[in-house]
Amino acid sequence: MQERIITIYCLCDDFLKAMGVVDDPQAQMSTAEVMTTALIAADMFGGCFERSRAFLRSHGYFPHLLSKSRFNRRLHALPEALWHAFGHRLSGVALQTNASGEYGVDSLPVPACDNIRIRRCRLYRGAAYRGSSASTRRYFFGLRVHLLITATGQPVEFVLAPGATADLAACKTLELDVPPGSTIYADKAYPDYGWEDLLAQIPHLQLVVPRKANAKRSMAGWLRYLCHYTRKRSETTFSQSAALFARTLRAVTSRCFELKIGLFILAFAI
Repeated sequence: MQERIITIYCLCDDFLKAMGVVDDPQAQMSTAEVMTTALIAADMFGGCFERSRAFLRSHGYFPHLLSKSRFNRRLHALPEALWHAFGHRLSGVALQTNASGEYGVDSLPVPACDNIRIRRCRLYRGAAYRGSSASTRRYFFGLRVHLLITATGQPVEFVLAPGATADLAACKTLELDVPPGSTIYADKAYPDYGWEDLLAQIPHLQLVVPRKANAKRSMAGWLRYLCHYTRKRSETTFSQSAALFARTLRAVTSRCFELKIGLFILAFAI
């Protein structure tokens, strides 16, 4: 645990120095310490900032920890572009270490509340956030994380969309900033011949989607087996990612809810 805390802090501190971020001389808690506390909350305490803050204070990791309210204000004051840049650095490492050039894309539901509490949910409103989960065979109300991972299970890109958004429509919003000639494996929820041809022509990417028996474009047996084998790795990664999420993500605003989802993915990437 100690090595992981030190590793996360060093990553945040080196990243902020490379970005040229300088803290105010009167600041009691540095930006690196704020980012580390939030990531430790996602990695070890189910996203609870207060438990992470209390743990780091009691064990003497950070000498000048802010109070609960001041820490929350400081955390939400961090620009989203800073978190995006930090995630881009982590994805760059994943791209460099992925020698196979194979990737997987899939979605993960993140409920904002239970179905019986939909009418009382204050984070999101509307039927657009009510989706269905094929793995659990039930409906949920919240967001869906669409994630692009490497063949070894390292997150590369992700996007948040309402629960009712189709996987294919949300996947088209991903940047797919991977090396040319890479292969992306998807499941049966991503069939679009036009998009496959577009990816093959412009970014020179190959999108492999399992075919039905009566599909217009057939798939070779070896490619079907390879797609099935790679999808198993993707399912394992998504199960490990879901294990990090708390059973109930406690958030007062939708921005805090989405921030905690991003922190979980960043913590898993580290």
